[in-house]
Amino acid sequence: MSPILVNSINVEIKNKTKGLDCYTFYSNLNFTCMADIWNYLKNLFNKSEESSPSQPYLHEMIERSEEEKSDYAHWKETLVRRRLTDWLNDQYAIFRVLPNDIDEAMDFLDTPSSKGFVIHFYKTNYSRRDVTHLLDYLREQVLGLDYRTQISDSRTFNRPNWVETIERHYLKPKPDFQHEGKFNQKYGNITIEMSLRNEQPHQLKFQATSYKDHLFKDAHDFEELMQEVLI
Repeated sequence: MSPILVNSINVEIKNKTKGLDCYTFYSNLNFTCMADIWNYLKNLFNKSEESSPSQPYLHEMIERSEEEKSDYAHWKETLVRRRLTDWLNDQYAIFRVLPNDIDEAMDFLDTPSSKGFVIHFYKTNYSRRDVTHLLDYLREQVLGLDYRTQISDSRTFNRPNWVETIERHYLKPKPDFQHEGKFNQKYGNITIEMSLRNEQPHQLKFQATSYKDHLFKDAHDFEELMQEVLI
């Protein structure tokens, strides 16, 4: 059995057993004989082999458990969180003045319609726990700017040499139906994504995409967005 398929099975079982004891998990699968188990695994193998970013073999909405929520609330108050957000602030300040001098673990996106950053966590020592909590922290900060979550989902699929999982929060400004004239797009639509390779953190992307259209007001400055979320 290939390591990729083994990882695929591990990801599937970890997602399906989240918050369940083993008895409940196996009861929910409704296996009545070994043939059922074999058919389940064979189907998983087939889905895994045929999966792609647009057709993941596992696609589900993100729902944090009570234990994860409690751990996140604690993490927000730790020195690790403060160091991460301070480091991001420092890197953005360097990028604006000396873009070639930023840390090798960082990249920034700066085009007329899209602005953001990517943290290459495989070049750092941060854990999956830290990266997951940072993903949710950035979402929480954006929600505080009068945004709403359009979707929060997780997709798992095969790459040639690893199993990839992408957790995504996609947010849009809350609509203002009382306002007349052009729509206020605030900072644009915001995508926050964490990618894992074989369950290990690879990178995190934060991207604000704005519209250049006569129906919309110009988007607010990305610098202002960075100041709002990295506090």
